[in-house]
This record gives sequence, C-alpha cells and structure tokens, in this order.
Amino acid sequence: MTTMGDVARLAGVSASTVSHVLNGTRKVNTATRLRVEAAIEEVGYRRNGVARSLAAGRTHTVGLSISALTNPYFGSLVHAVERALSDAGYVLIVGDSHDDVVSEQRVTGSLLDRQVDGMIVAPAAGSERFTLPEITRTATPLVLIDRGVAAGCDQVGPENFEAAKSLTEHLLDRGHRRVAVVRGIAGISSTIERFEGYCAALAGRGIAIDPALVLDGESSTDAAERVVYALMSDVDRPAALVSLNNAMTIGTLKALRGLGLSIPNDVAFACYDDFEWSDLFEPRLTAAAQDVDTIGTTAVELLLARMRGNADAPQQIRVPTTFHHRNSCGCS
Repeated sequence: MTTMGDVARLAGVSASTVSHVLNGTRKVNTATRLRVEAAIEEVGYRRNGVARSLAAGRTHTVGLSISALTNPYFGSLVHAVERALSDAGYVLIVGDSHDDVVSEQRVTGSLLDRQVDGMIVAPAAGSERFTLPEITRTATPLVLIDRGVAAGCDQVGPENFEAAKSLTEHLLDRGHRRVAVVRGIAGISSTIERFEGYCAALAGRGIAIDPALVLDGESSTDAAERVVYALMSDVDRPAALVSLNNAMTIGTLKALRGLGLSIPNDVAFACYDDFEWSDLFEPRLTAAAQDVDTIGTTAVELLLARMRGNADAPQQIRVPTTFHHRNSCGCS
C-alpha cells in the first residue's frame, strides 16, 4: 500500500508538505503543489479515510443490527435505511443478529469496535437486558427499529395490534368462527402485539381462543410450513387462516399447496406484510402492508437528530399499515 512518504520521496518534498496539499492546511506554492499532485497520481495514493475520520472524532458510518436478512421485509427495510443514510453522507454497516441475543451482542459489539457514529437496532428477545445497556454505556446514539422494548431511546416501527385485529375481523366477517393464526418468534413486541390483535378480534365476537388453532411459526418459512401442514392435514381443519409475517406466509402457502388445498375455496387466507407480487399472485393476497420506506427514513431522521445533539425526550413512533383487500379471503 502506498503511503504519504512514497509521495513525498517522489515529489522531493517533506511529508508535511504533502499533507498540506492534501488537506489545504497551509498555502503551498504552485510549482510544488503541481509536483505533489503529479506524484499522488503516479503512485496511486489514497488518503486513509478511517484514520482521518477517527482523528476528527467521527467515522461517518452507522451500524444496523437486524435479523433475518433473507426475509423480504427486512431486506426492504435495510434498503430504505441505507438510502436515507447515503443521502445524508453516511455509510451503513449491517450485521445479522439471527434473532438471537447472543449473536446480537456479537454484532453490536463489532459495530461499536468500529466506532460507528450511531446505531440502529431491530432488537432480539432479551435485547433490553443484555444488548441495549452495553450500547447505552458507550453513549452511542441509538434508535430501535421495527420492534419496541422498554428502553429509554427513540423507537419507530409499524402499527401491529390494529392491523392484525382488522385482518382477523375481516375473516370473521366472512362467517368464519374458527380462524387459525400463525404467529412469530416468542418474546418480541411485534409477535405479542399482533397476536393480541388476533385475540381481541375473537373476543369482540364472543369467540374463545382455541389453543389448537394457535400455531407457532417462529417467523420462519420452514417452521410455518411444518405447523400449518400438521394442522390442515386434520379432517377437522379450520376454514380460515391468518399469517402474521411474510416469511410465515410463504411457509403457509407452501403447506397448503403441498396438501392440495385451494385458497380461498378450501381455506380463506389473510396476512400481515405485503409482497410486491401480492396483486399479481393468484389468488391475490389480502394483506396489511407496512410502510417500509417511512419506517426506515424515520429511524434515520431520529438517529441523525441524536447524533447532532438532540436531547429531547425519546420518541416512540408507530407507522400505520395499509389494508389491501384482495381475493384470498374469499371476497370476489
């Protein structure tokens, strides 16, 4: 790797003169400046941006700890965050926590070691006890995204309760009394709030929760496929299903296809999360769509404000979902 010393030797000047040319810290006569610039070009010297940033106390990088990057929703969320940060002149460094608090601690520790200027975290279960206190101790500006926890920091995520309640109520409005639910990873706020929405919809119609119809899809395609296949193989299977995230929706669709069951003729179906192809797929999926761009850009705006020294009380922002009424629910 070429160094400033290599440039100085080729140009026949001191390293400090090269530094003054590069950084504009002192006037250098035209002939000398041109000689230094020619030497820089010849040896292909590049300034050490990391060292320069650290000397200034800033790296112009932001760390993002998030789970399941293979999940289309999280992929879209990362894209929204990266675009907003890039527009503000920052580089995003991403680590996958795999929805495991130990992995999350490893990811966030590595990001802190890189002295990121701020951190965005989609917290795993247990994050508020283990991961977040470590970040807080470093005084690194922090924003939580997608999921909320009891922590004194800015948080932004989707509206969960009302969206899941509305999806379930829509299936109930179709005359279904037995509506199965595929819920996500235990212990995270989005799973809890969406399941509470499902329960509230049933309670509002005087329907008791049937534990046999509550499936733990673990926010995973494979797990959802397994539990839906088992339930829908039974002769006493329900005629309606609601899935509470898009990875589990894929697993649900795979299970129903494997059983030869038709949507909506054999089972009415609605889901939380939308896909780009939901309106093209047959049947077209009735879904609650998250505003991913708004969630991502809002998280970045909150973080940039903290990085600029904003000392206001932490904000907790919920971004509304949009109900897309299509025909997988049995409506024509």
